[in-house]
Amino acid sequence: MERRHRQIDVLRAIVQDYVRSREPVGSRTLVERYDLGVSPATIRNDMAALEEAGYITQPHTSAGRIPTDKGYREFVDQINVVKPLSGAERRAISELLEGAVDLDDVLERTVRLLAQLTQQVAIVQYPSLRRSALLHVELVPAATHRLMVVIITDTGRVEQRTVEISQEELDGATLAELRARLNAAGVGRRMPELVTALREVVGAFPHEDAELVDAVIDVVVDTMSEEVGERIVMAGTANLARADVDFTRTITPVLEALEQQVVLLRLLSEMAEESPLAVRIGHETHTEGLSETAVVAGAYGTSGVGAGFGQVGIVGPTRMDYPSTMAAVRAVARYLSKILAS
Repeated sequence: MERRHRQIDVLRAIVQDYVRSREPVGSRTLVERYDLGVSPATIRNDMAALEEAGYITQPHTSAGRIPTDKGYREFVDQINVVKPLSGAERRAISELLEGAVDLDDVLERTVRLLAQLTQQVAIVQYPSLRRSALLHVELVPAATHRLMVVIITDTGRVEQRTVEISQEELDGATLAELRARLNAAGVGRRMPELVTALREVVGAFPHEDAELVDAVIDVVVDTMSEEVGERIVMAGTANLARADVDFTRTITPVLEALEQQVVLLRLLSEMAEESPLAVRIGHETHTEGLSETAVVAGAYGTSGVGAGFGQVGIVGPTRMDYPSTMAAVRAVARYLSKILAS
C-alpha cells in the first residue's frame, strides 16, 4: 500500500509538472522540484512501474515521461476535494451573471466567463424543457380561429405556440378562467406530474369549451415534453489555437466535433448521469474528434446525479490544469443555478 501511495505521488508530480511546463518529465526533475522523500533510484523504479502499468509514456526518444489518458484519469480520480475559487473570482462571477437581463444573456455571459477563467472552450446546454417546471401560461387571442399560448418555465425559457380552434370568437371570460385554472394547477410542476394536474382542469369547463381547453392543454404538455429544442452556447474556440501543439494532428478534428451539437448534447447527457461534476478524458468521450481532449462538465439547477436543468463545462486538451478547471466549472454551475432560481 505504501508503494502504491508513493507511486501516486510520483504520478501527481509528473502530471503537475507536465501541465505547467509542457515538457516531458524526467527523474532528475522530480528530485530537484518535488520533495517526494525517497531516493532518485526509488523514483526511477516508480516511474518504470508507472510506465509499465500504462500511466505514463516516453514520447519519441526523450528521457522524460508524459501522462497518458490513463494517467490523467488516475490523477483526476485522486482529487478528493475540489479547491474553491478565490473571493475575487467568486465576486467577478456573481457580478457578471447577476447583471444579465434574460436567459439568453445569462447563458452568453456564462460561456464567456468560463472561457476566460479556464482559457478553454466553454459550453453550456440550454435548460431542458422536460426538466423545467412550469412558471406561467399566458393566452393571447391572435386572430380568428387562432390563439397564442405563451409558456414560461422556471429556468427562464419562453416558448410561444399557436393553437387553431373552430370557434370564431374567443370569449374573454372563458380565456381568463382557463388561464387562471391552468396556472393554479400547473405552476411549479414538472413532467409527468404536470400532465395529471392539467388534465384535471378539463372537468371545470362546459362541453362547448372542451375543444379549446383540450387544445391548450395539449400544446402546453407537448411543449414541456420537447427535447429537440435543446441547444448549446459556446465560447472560447480561439483558445484551442494556443494549445495546438498539444494535439498530434491539428485542431481541425476538434473544431469539427464541436460543430456537431448532437454529439455534444449526447456526451453532456451521459456525463450528467455520472456525477454532478464529471470528467471525460481522451477516448472516454467516445468521439474520434475529441480523442485528444478532456471534457469537464457540471450540472446546474437542482443537485444530484442525473438532476439539473442542463450542463455547463469546458473542452480542452488533455494536458490541462484539472483541479483549477473543475473548480471553475463547479463554481460557475452553482452561480448559474442561483441566478436561474432567483
